[in-house]
Amino acid sequence: MRESFTKPPPLLLGAGLLFWGWQTDALLIGAVLAAGLESAHWIKARWEFTDEDFSRMRIFCELFLLAAIVYAFTSNQGPTDFLGLFEHPTPLTTRNAGTASARTSTALFRWMPMVFYLLMAAQTYSTQQGVPLQTISRIVGATWRKARKLGQSMPAGRVVDIGYPYFMVCLFASTMRVREGMVFFWGLGALLAWALWPQRSRRFNWALWVMALATAMALGYSGQRGLGRLQSLLGGYNPQWFTGRGTGADLSRSWTEIGQIGRVKTSGKIVIRLEPKKGTAAPPLLREASYRSYGRQVWAAGFSENDFVGVPETNGTSYVLLPGKTNAASVTIASYLPGGKGLLPLPRGSGQLDNLFVYLPPQKNSLGSVLAQGPGLVMFDAHYGPGATIDAAPNTNEDLAITAKELAGLDGVISEMQCQGQRKDQALGMIREFFQDKFTYSLWQPPAKRAAHRNVMHPAASTNVTKGTSVAPPQLLPQAWQRQHFPQDPDLTPLTRFLLDTRSGHCEYFATATVLLLRRLHIPARYAVGYAVHERTRDKYVVRLRDAHAWCLVWDEPSQSWQDFDTTPASWLQAEEQRASAFQFLSDAWSRLWFEISKLRWGQTQLRQYVLWALAPILALLLYQIIFRSRRRRQEASRASRVPKPVWPGLDSEFYQLEEKLVKRGLLRQESEPLSAWLVRVAADPALAPVRKPLALLLRLHYRYRFDPTGLDGPDREALRRQAQACLSRMG
Repeated sequence: MRESFTKPPPLLLGAGLLFWGWQTDALLIGAVLAAGLESAHWIKARWEFTDEDFSRMRIFCELFLLAAIVYAFTSNQGPTDFLGLFEHPTPLTTRNAGTASARTSTALFRWMPMVFYLLMAAQTYSTQQGVPLQTISRIVGATWRKARKLGQSMPAGRVVDIGYPYFMVCLFASTMRVREGMVFFWGLGALLAWALWPQRSRRFNWALWVMALATAMALGYSGQRGLGRLQSLLGGYNPQWFTGRGTGADLSRSWTEIGQIGRVKTSGKIVIRLEPKKGTAAPPLLREASYRSYGRQVWAAGFSENDFVGVPETNGTSYVLLPGKTNAASVTIASYLPGGKGLLPLPRGSGQLDNLFVYLPPQKNSLGSVLAQGPGLVMFDAHYGPGATIDAAPNTNEDLAITAKELAGLDGVISEMQCQGQRKDQALGMIREFFQDKFTYSLWQPPAKRAAHRNVMHPAASTNVTKGTSVAPPQLLPQAWQRQHFPQDPDLTPLTRFLLDTRSGHCEYFATATVLLLRRLHIPARYAVGYAVHERTRDKYVVRLRDAHAWCLVWDEPSQSWQDFDTTPASWLQAEEQRASAFQFLSDAWSRLWFEISKLRWGQTQLRQYVLWALAPILALLLYQIIFRSRRRRQEASRASRVPKPVWPGLDSEFYQLEEKLVKRGLLRQESEPLSAWLVRVAADPALAPVRKPLALLLRLHYRYRFDPTGLDGPDREALRRQAQACLSRMG
């Protein structure tokens, strides 16, 4: 068996594993793996692994790789995102599926050193100091099996050292790093220099080799700096259509679909699960974020974007949002945190969160958002009730601000409703009735067309409400005023077109229009996003991605709190449900399965602890079988060698040397195959034509020497010895 060794220098593999662990935030794992390999320099124990053992280890690594692929794909929402793509093939679902694939690949490549570690450790502690190629290469192994089956000669076996390939796997996996900075580049360069130093050509001076390596590293440094600048330049081009709404809200801004032509498509993917406590009704809305400033179809948080403060905790899993608040209701909420960070969906008036297992205490801001960093799935109890909220009191400069482009349309609607000067409760009722009676819910937005010149009311005064100017009494809008202010619908803002022309849209239209109308009437208001809760299954509720909703928050002066005010026609829920896919039951079944897997994975159930305890003895048994079986086999062989063997006639026959030579050439003897039949099959090989007749003669002499009670006389015994040596010489 030929040996092909290019062994890496000592400690290189350990350094590569440490570098990989450092760059991927798995330093402890990398240190343990490195210690396991490098301790072989001091541990002298070795195991006699057979080809079968190496084949089983390769199969184990392949199964480990398959399990890693499945785990990485499912843990990165792959099945859910691809089901969403099949149900609703939109740019958003396509992007989500692509993102899931990219995250799966990144996680898989990052785990490669762990996947193939067993094979590397087996080589390190093997007496062969290498791995038989036919045991790790399916192509070579298949060639050997085919040749053995056909009785053909096989090439000599080859033992290869997988140290350098494993080192390259570690370096490649380290590129899937979570750390930024130039340390990675210089660390990678140092490790490559260390690995290449023993392989340098001795024909050239070492200083020349160092200069060539330094030049290559300098060029690589310049190239990666240039790519970084190009990436930053491309990152500056951030048009709105590069963004998309995922399963969670952005705490700084909300890009609406206002003004987008065509149908707004969402998914039936389940994103939240609720279970109200007994005697408690489910909250109708779950809010994630709210916003103050509106412009160009985008709502922004304003100065509250970065005013997060920590929420005080009581026992490590309970957090008080509003000290002293009476919470009359409670609900258990299960929500995902993509990437381990996100805004919690909470009922209005939430005062305390219990059983919330997160990595860091959650934070809240003045707009009522609660930011959490924790596992991919959180399950907690939210206690809430009427009255105070964590939102700050209104700010006149932001909570009454209106962009100038929307004033004319708002004033026209206010004049039509004739709600100027009404009390707050009357104005709220008139606005709700106005939207319910004269508007419809629709997910489809047609392209702009020429103005239809509705007989809407003429706002005699259209100045910013924050300056205290009132709106004149209503009157019909004259055609000349329409032509002056609304010559063509394409010149209108999408919101003005919604108010004065189409009067049909989705929740973002209604919420935005309501907020700005209330502000025009001197009533502080904010824009809120979250989810509507309506789909009940027994005593629990599920919230889907298509239940994402937007509504208005209005300030109530007597209670000094913000109240939910939703003017979207109630038909919107029915319209969304009609868009459910015929295969939604498959998506729901997978969602339930993934929910249970996530509970197990993220420690939201005690089952994981029991499973780990159950797997521990199984893994220990497997480890014992792999490591100690070879040692036991070697010890048994050693004991057997010390037992005196009976001396049988013919055991020293030179024919056995011929048999061993033929086996090494790949001409294996089948189980229970007689020597005569085997020799006939072997002699058919064209390469053995010169020794075909001598082999037949030698077999007869061997049989006589081995089984004839009289044995061989002196001349025949010498003939067996001489002719066997001659055949061995001819066969090379």
